[in-house]
Amino acid sequence: MAEIIYSMLTSLDGYIAQSDEDIGLPVPEAELHQHFNDMMREASAVLAGRRMYEMMRFWDSPERETGDTEVERDFARAWRETPKIVFSTTLRQVGPNARLVSGDVGNTLTALKAQAGGPVILGGADLAASLARAGLIDEYRLYMHPVVLGGGKPYFQSGLSLALKPLGTQSLAQGVTLLRYAPAG
Repeated sequence: MAEIIYSMLTSLDGYIAQSDEDIGLPVPEAELHQHFNDMMREASAVLAGRRMYEMMRFWDSPERETGDTEVERDFARAWRETPKIVFSTTLRQVGPNARLVSGDVGNTLTALKAQAGGPVILGGADLAASLARAGLIDEYRLYMHPVVLGGGKPYFQSGLSLALKPLGTQSLAQGVTLLRYAPAG
């Protein structure tokens, strides 16, 4: 059975973005970017809400084939090859290799977990909060950048209460520390 992994870059004070217009976190350089490329390549699917999906659509653009660096071109290929499931009640259509779901999230994910051949990567705090409340997230990966944003969009939604057990840590490029947790219960 596939695992759903909520994975996001975050500041030391727990924010994934400073605001809707400015993420505020450092851009991953080649070595850190390669880590995310490898993770995307291993994923059997990506789950996203509307905002996260719209932000990531950048990687669907044909210009990414001739992007600035090989690591960016590699990520664009991995993104395009990985099936996406987009949860939204406002979108009417999604791009290539993506499926729009506006109905029952629980049944969709239960079926996906039974069918998927590898990890399912989840991005976006709002969707993650909904899935966490339903007990559908198997692992939390916080990629902690050594910066403090002082406010913004938190990794864990306000009011969400979880008991977690540590799975491990890893030091990565750019001073980023990966913290891995699973639900304790």
